[in-house]
Amino acid sequence: MSFPGLSSMAQSKYKLLKLRNLALWIGYSLVAVLVYVCLTPNPPDTSVVRFGDKIAHFAGYALLFLWFAQVYQRTAQFKPAIVLVMLGVAVEIAQSFTNYRSFEYADMLANTTGVIIGWLLAATPAASLLYLFEQHIYHKKDY
Repeated sequence: MSFPGLSSMAQSKYKLLKLRNLALWIGYSLVAVLVYVCLTPNPPDTSVVRFGDKIAHFAGYALLFLWFAQVYQRTAQFKPAIVLVMLGVAVEIAQSFTNYRSFEYADMLANTTGVIIGWLLAATPAASLLYLFEQHIYHKKDY
């Protein structure tokens, strides 16, 4: 199966990712960490950088989507994209029920923009990072 716009290296990882279940487990763990950081009363200090909070939201969701994009075939990436956007909205709603965090539309926009940029990055060689790491683990030289 061929995916337009992807290098042959990126395309080949879809059929060869042997550690898919481990990659999914790690991805779900990263989601849990993200939710914890977004709902904890003492989040990391992002004020040292202008718009640090928005950059953190953007980067977190972009990297999460890129992670899951390496686990799911290109044709199935719509589902994790929708789930991550919905997660971003749900986290903001959950924050509105706390007395120590706040609901912000700008955070939802940063989350969604991160997912979109992650999706665009998934069409680049960056989508082969897990595949290349797996090949390194198995000492294969066919990449």
